[in-house]
Amino acid sequence: MSEPKYWLALNLLPDIGPVLGRKLLSTFGDPEDIFHASISELKKIGDIGEGRAKNIVSFSEWDMVQREIDYAEKNNIRLITIKDSSYPEGLRRLPNAPLLLYVRGEIKDDDKYAIAVVGSRMPTRYGLQVTEEISYKLASSGLTVVSGMARGIDTTAHKGALNAGGRTIAVLGSGIDVPYPPENKGLMNIIASSGAVISEFPIGTKPNRENFPRRNRLISGLSLGVLVVEATGDSGSLITAGYALEQGKEVFAVPGNITSRTSKGTNDLIKKGAKLIENADGIIEELMPQIKGILKEERMAQRPLPSMTDNEKRLYGLLSREPKHIDVIMREANISPQEALSILLSLELKGVVRQIEGKNFLIVN
Repeated sequence: MSEPKYWLALNLLPDIGPVLGRKLLSTFGDPEDIFHASISELKKIGDIGEGRAKNIVSFSEWDMVQREIDYAEKNNIRLITIKDSSYPEGLRRLPNAPLLLYVRGEIKDDDKYAIAVVGSRMPTRYGLQVTEEISYKLASSGLTVVSGMARGIDTTAHKGALNAGGRTIAVLGSGIDVPYPPENKGLMNIIASSGAVISEFPIGTKPNRENFPRRNRLISGLSLGVLVVEATGDSGSLITAGYALEQGKEVFAVPGNITSRTSKGTNDLIKKGAKLIENADGIIEELMPQIKGILKEERMAQRPLPSMTDNEKRLYGLLSREPKHIDVIMREANISPQEALSILLSLELKGVVRQIEGKNFLIVN
């Protein structure tokens, strides 16, 4: 097999995307042989033409290739090619599958049992709550949650899976070294330590707008189905849903307020045939024939409550499945902020309470 440098060079070539790249590989068999081919040999490949053939023969960015190799080695970034056994099968089946993936963390075989959770970058509180609950339940049931690490629904989907101690995969629309949005750098590191962060873009690639629709085909490609939680009528999440349909995947949508702009896209998906989803069980039941063997049995049973102190019981009794802000909890319990946060942290560690966006708390069982 070719050295990594030839795969990286192929990935850096202008005007040679995944489709043409696969044509070249099917003819020459190996990236190294592509770069050793003559212009006349290259031109025999459909759609390559004189200009692309010259770009291949005259490729001179080997210093950039070496910098990518050095950066990857220094920062524990794996370079996985489409010919590697560890390359995700869901992506390999795509006609425009990336020739090369930059990966932080680890892609496991069981990650093929994944659900994509995507939605608005400016969600409502309702959208955040639903996303956190569904992602938490999917991950605790043994499924991997895939999303794009964008603000809003994507971020909450990743956090929900992590809070459940489950696996999550983030697919970037930038280079593997460019966290986007920047405030999610810490989240990206956590995901890499308990799941995987993936990019098809060369190191240093900025989060340009045109990258994200292209990125979305990978989110759906990695998943058995795509859940859209909140989306406007022109949301990029609908692009992901469109890719899912093209790839023969299931599309799920959470219904929303008919007067809310952020529900227009999801409600339209439901009208067009997407499965209406109210909780994670709806997704699990729909996909049961494909995932039955990997589901964790504890999903089926309500866990008994752990032993709690009197103060913990008191605060637990003030909570429900509806989020409640810390200020309201303090007022109702008539305790200080420090005491409230200490008790709530203890309840979180016992697995009976979860904190969601905006310092809101709700019970798990």
